[in-house]
Amino acid sequence: MTTYWCEYAWLPDGVASGVRLDVEQGMFASVRVGAERVGEVLSGLAFPGFANGHSHVFHRALRGRTQHERGTFWTWRERMYELAERLDPDSYYRLARGVFAEMVLSGCTSVGEFHYLHHGARGRPYADPNAMGHALAEAAAEAGIRLTLLDTCYLAGGFEQPLGPTQLRFGDRDAHAWAERVNAFAPKEARVGAAVHSVRAVPAAQLPVVAEWPGPLHVHLSEQRAENTECLVQHGRTPTAVLADAGILTDHTVAVHATHLTRSDIGVLAATGTRVCFCPTTERDLGDGIGPARALADAGVGLALGSDSHAVIDPLEEARALELDDRLAAESRGRFPVAQLIQAATEHDAIGWGDSGRLAAGAAADLVVVDLRSTRTAGIEPGGAVFAASAGDVTDVLIGGRRIVRDRSHQLIERPESLLAKEIEVLWRS
Repeated sequence: MTTYWCEYAWLPDGVASGVRLDVEQGMFASVRVGAERVGEVLSGLAFPGFANGHSHVFHRALRGRTQHERGTFWTWRERMYELAERLDPDSYYRLARGVFAEMVLSGCTSVGEFHYLHHGARGRPYADPNAMGHALAEAAAEAGIRLTLLDTCYLAGGFEQPLGPTQLRFGDRDAHAWAERVNAFAPKEARVGAAVHSVRAVPAAQLPVVAEWPGPLHVHLSEQRAENTECLVQHGRTPTAVLADAGILTDHTVAVHATHLTRSDIGVLAATGTRVCFCPTTERDLGDGIGPARALADAGVGLALGSDSHAVIDPLEEARALELDDRLAAESRGRFPVAQLIQAATEHDAIGWGDSGRLAAGAAADLVVVDLRSTRTAGIEPGGAVFAASAGDVTDVLIGGRRIVRDRSHQLIERPESLLAKEIEVLWRS
């Protein structure tokens, strides 16, 4: 058994001081408040591990290369396709290894990877049809992060449109071929979930096949107004209604973005138990809009958070952006209690890691320590850390009781910043 003593810790009831955490076999065996100072001392504020509910690893190579460009989500997408064409299993593994390490350094202890980069050039399958998925699973294991690989069904280039040349490697022949490939994918290093890319990319008649997936099921939903408009023309219903009619929306489903919803859409999500994952730093980077976070929460819809395109990897920034973006939309302050922001930031169950996300006996021993004495956090009350701290203030990270970050240094991957710089430069030069 290993014992940690936390100066402050975010417990299910809020911030407590002098907290003793006993860890045994990767789980918290006991949690005691007001304990004497024993074991390894963790100075600062200990949070449960943060969950990155929505990730596209390869988008990290776009950071700092597209933000200055004018245009729309749709013009940005062309740059993303250009990048996707350059990757193979080896380069994907190397890039993902650095990105997952960056996530852990920022305090993420689990990640849901929305994975649709399946095949080789022009859609030719690799000898192992899941080679790209295995590359991600191996990279995550080496970085020490819990991975749920959300294998994504992607069959069309738009409503009644075939896949374009740059999209061919995303697609399988049909939903049954997708299911056959995914059912053959059983990595030791990760859990496997499923995803529908969007109502644009999976024809309505194919959706029921994906709906049969028994575990976590994610879907991009109404990120752009154009998607809603085209869906209304094609189906006479909103994307939410199309998904509901196909059986996609259930209590193990997560709708990602959900930016442009009708009141009826919100009611459907609530009635089906569907959760919503907001990705505020990406949604503002791409000009998506501000989603109805408060209205969803008021309807009883559970919220999660993700870094999506990795314009920023900072779970504290995503959490406060949930509040601050809603303030902009509502022109009012105090939209969410801090506890709700932390709950969204630690929503591991949405990606199939329900044992994580709380500092409590019987929970997975995932823990993130935030420095309360940096230039950003000096003088704050511990309970206000989400509004002051950043990923750079994360000093230590435990995942399953294993010390992955110590004193801001990743213990499994040496100098991940150099790894990222090298791999991204090579990708763009190729």
